[in-house]
Amino acid sequence: MGIKVVKFGGSSLADANQFKKVKNIITSDMERRYVVPSAPGKRFSDDIKVTDMLYKCYEIASKDEDFSEIFEKICHRYNEIIAELSLDLSLEDEYKKMWTDFKNHMGRDYAASRGEYLNGIILAKYLGYKFIDAAKVIHFDEKGNYDDEKTMEYMAKYLSDTDRAVIPGFYGITPNDTIKTFSRGGSDITGSIVAKAVMADIYENWTDVSGFLMADPRIVKDPKPIKYITYAELRELSYMGATVLHEDAIFPVRTSGIPINIRNTNEPSAPGTMIVAGGEGANDYVITGIAGKKGFCSVTLEKDMMNNEVGFGRRVLQVFENHNICFEHIPSGIDTMGVVVRQEDLEKNKESIYKDIQAKVNPDSISLVKDMSLIAVVGKGMVSQIGTASMVFKAISDKGINIRMIDQGSCELNIIIGVDEKDFDTAMNAIYDAFVK
Repeated sequence: MGIKVVKFGGSSLADANQFKKVKNIITSDMERRYVVPSAPGKRFSDDIKVTDMLYKCYEIASKDEDFSEIFEKICHRYNEIIAELSLDLSLEDEYKKMWTDFKNHMGRDYAASRGEYLNGIILAKYLGYKFIDAAKVIHFDEKGNYDDEKTMEYMAKYLSDTDRAVIPGFYGITPNDTIKTFSRGGSDITGSIVAKAVMADIYENWTDVSGFLMADPRIVKDPKPIKYITYAELRELSYMGATVLHEDAIFPVRTSGIPINIRNTNEPSAPGTMIVAGGEGANDYVITGIAGKKGFCSVTLEKDMMNNEVGFGRRVLQVFENHNICFEHIPSGIDTMGVVVRQEDLEKNKESIYKDIQAKVNPDSISLVKDMSLIAVVGKGMVSQIGTASMVFKAISDKGINIRMIDQGSCELNIIIGVDEKDFDTAMNAIYDAFVK
């Protein structure tokens, strides 16, 4: 029998009705043997995620103020799920320990992790699976970095004789027995780690959408779904704002060649999106997807004979590094160099940065283009398709939009363009229409 690792997001486990859907999905395929749950998410639009409630609860507790009201609301969420599933289960001992740990300021990561931990206990009981605390198998080093070698060692130890198990997402343990969490959405990473540990045939990531779409539906009306996407394409789109899957979740499975299938808990018959290594599957269009972000600016330097100055670019970037600012892109010419950064990062120390650049490279001029959006047009098929770039530029120019920046990756997997923020939505729709409609 094959092995599937299945991760369910917060919306998939928000209440008892969602738990029932999840059980039906798991039991419909006997290869779904290892389950990674998130904490309960929103049940309705104005609801509060349990993780957010836990953060708030701990914030109050850390000030030694009364946190009983919000703590009771958290307990009620879980007790309601248990009651509606008619489970013979009590979490009272867990609540008492949490109360004491909150009072003793056990840490913000510890507090947040209890959402997945308690949900994991409930789901394991409901499925009849073994519960394995993530703190037993997911390890971080002394600096708080994920420790893959130690994690794989403990995963083998705990899972080698366990045919079916529930392992909570989002957190693990450090060498001094302190709970440590991944960044928000980190249950995706846990699922990927478990998939790698058991050499799964596939890692299914169940959420509230039927896979990736070719564009943000809040900007482009009814965008087409993406059937197949490579790890590299996913990284590009995730970085530019596509948020269905945590962007770090691909790394554990990528090295093992394990595909990820994004599925919809509320529409389990939909095939979703397959995230694959390379040549598997094909989409219907030249491009795979479009994504973008606002809030950028470009610092442009001009200096005659810049290209003859060894180390010019390094010295410029050193200034941004010294101010703890990451750069996004570096479009350049013979006598010009642009550095695209997040505008809010630059504004904090703009005068100081300009002064340091002047001292380092003595440019003839420094100019700034503000309020810029970046749009990424991504697709492995772009490499072999003549005229892709011209289609992008024509689509934008036909709408009377000025392009502020152009940058194409060396692998020809993407084209990045910069436009004024006021033109962002129009540009996104124009590019989408040029390739899809």
